[in-house]
Amino acid sequence: MAEVIWGLATSHVPSIGAAMDRGKTEDASWKDLFDGYAPARAWLAEHRPDVAIVIYNDHANGIDLDVVPTFAIGTSDHYDVADEGFGKRPVPDVVGHPELSLHLLESLVDEGFDLTVFQELDVDHGLTVPLSVWTPDPGEAWPCPVVPILVNVIQYPQPTAARCYALGQALGRAIASFPQDLKVGVLGTGGMSHQLAGARAGFINPEFDAMFMEAVETDPERLTALSRQDYVREAGSEGIEMIMWLVMRGAMRAEVTKVHSHYFVPASNTAAAVALFDNRAPATA
Repeated sequence: MAEVIWGLATSHVPSIGAAMDRGKTEDASWKDLFDGYAPARAWLAEHRPDVAIVIYNDHANGIDLDVVPTFAIGTSDHYDVADEGFGKRPVPDVVGHPELSLHLLESLVDEGFDLTVFQELDVDHGLTVPLSVWTPDPGEAWPCPVVPILVNVIQYPQPTAARCYALGQALGRAIASFPQDLKVGVLGTGGMSHQLAGARAGFINPEFDAMFMEAVETDPERLTALSRQDYVREAGSEGIEMIMWLVMRGAMRAEVTKVHSHYFVPASNTAAAVALFDNRAPATA
């Protein structure tokens, strides 16, 4: 059967990708952020999965805002990198894993999650930036095939934090029931606190972010009790993206081992963070 070996939570700020693409990672505005990625990248390089599942949201680049599914999954064998208005990022297109995608789809539908299915999908920075956080120099291809799972965090009503965590738990069960022996990495993306428009534009809440990072490791159910309004009030209108971290966390064991975490407020008025968890069972004496 398949096994989730790690979970990676990471912001998907588009300017992070732009800083990498333009060789700005050593600039004063960015160096501390990218230095903070280094320990996670080193560990991940030694623990390569066979497949990665990326929980992310599209930003009206791959799908139209006229139809925004609450939850969706890609079932293709290939996903083009989207042109977000400045040309495609100079990174590889994404190879899919249709067999795992279809298995997850069936299992999740059977558990009551009615996912929209994308047989064709362009993927934007919500997916490619987390892949770059993981693998800064992919060369001709990313480390492994990817299954994209999309969550609506941009149009009201977004799914609740509790529903996202439940989706993650069902995802974990679906992965475990896949008949092939696969090592799986799960990425939960978005956040942290930020608001891009309105009277609170530029809002960041480090105290809430710190609480969230601690709780997502040790007490994720605490985070499921927070309402949409709680997330918007405490983390900003775009900070509600953090509910996607709960999908990742729900797919893992109740007790995980934190490998590394880092928090930084970069030049884009968004609090950015990375948190890496080892999901393998502890070795017994």
